[in-house]
Amino acid sequence: MAMNFPVRRGTGGGLMPRPVWGTWDPWRDFEDMWSQMGRYLEQAAGPGMTMAERGGWTPTAEMNETDDAYVIKAEMPGIPRDDIDVELKGNELCITGEMDEKSEGKMLTRRKGSFSYRASLPGSIDSEHVEADLDEGILTVRVPKSEAARPYKIRVTGNGGESKAA
Repeated sequence: MAMNFPVRRGTGGGLMPRPVWGTWDPWRDFEDMWSQMGRYLEQAAGPGMTMAERGGWTPTAEMNETDDAYVIKAEMPGIPRDDIDVELKGNELCITGEMDEKSEGKMLTRRKGSFSYRASLPGSIDSEHVEADLDEGILTVRVPKSEAARPYKIRVTGNGGESKAA
């Protein structure tokens, strides 16, 4: 028994031309899609706003929680420590700054301009003992938890909760 498959047809009624191998560039389609997404994001931000006015780029970062602190690590390759600002506003950690364009080749392929990373810390924190360290392009911010937010062990007794009558 023969099975018929539907035929894709273009708007002109004929078969859609299939690209000849070697002339079709899938990367070009991807670049076109990427450019279109950029235009959509520009429009969503509002007319006339540049990337710097919207807050620039966001560094890659991760946040982990330990028993006594929140630890945030952010990638800051090539950014001097004097160009990085770390602030704590309530329970929100803000890492901001600006990276200048320093091109030594024909084409700049790294990010430039202002950057911003914000993280809401879920619990009570000890804001007076926050530490920030930049080592080999990785910024590590350690925000200690307050004593009230730290877990503590509760001793388990052995009498099973039964009271002894006298």
